[in-house]
Amino acid sequence: MTFIKEPQKIESKSMDIIAPYLAAYPWSVDEKKVASRMIHASGDVEYAPHIRFASGAVSKMQLALKAGCSVYTDVEMVRTGINKRRLKKLGGEVFCHIAEPLIFQRAKAHGTTRSMEAMYSFGKSLNGSIIAIGNAPTALFAVMEMCKEQKITPAGIIGTPVGFVGAAEAKQELFETDLPYVTVLGTKGGSSIAAAAVNAILYSIAELKVE
Repeated sequence: MTFIKEPQKIESKSMDIIAPYLAAYPWSVDEKKVASRMIHASGDVEYAPHIRFASGAVSKMQLALKAGCSVYTDVEMVRTGINKRRLKKLGGEVFCHIAEPLIFQRAKAHGTTRSMEAMYSFGKSLNGSIIAIGNAPTALFAVMEMCKEQKITPAGIIGTPVGFVGAAEAKQELFETDLPYVTVLGTKGGSSIAAAAVNAILYSIAELKVE
């Protein structure tokens, strides 16, 4: 059996296969790069009709990353999937608090989820950051609450929580805000999708070559 072995050739071939499915969408070149990697991570071209970008959100996140912003995630799976070496070159880090004992204690005491308490714990550190939520709808609800009530102003929110309870509702609410976002409407999503979107924006920054 003959098959492609080189990682870069595999990726390039994948992007060539995905490209026709995005041709009709009125997205910028960099937005299509983000959508392509989200589809690549899912293995599902049916993602395309569900992807949404707030106007200028990808550009705003590019600028924030160039300036050395950090990324804050809801779960370890998102944190693990982000290219931390590439991010570090720009001066940023990835943070996730969900596994910390204090977060567990707060969640138990407040009757909330650990992902909510983890996002609350970041506080004003979220200003100017990129927030990547791939698993927990409650984390996305918490972030939107902080933006509204505490006037938190992230550079961008990648909100792709997955599932059947609260995920579609949280992403619909994000879609209806004026926040800079990338999202996938409906029940689709996941940690790999959120990480892929972050990486796509990292890779789209012209000063660095894709590794």
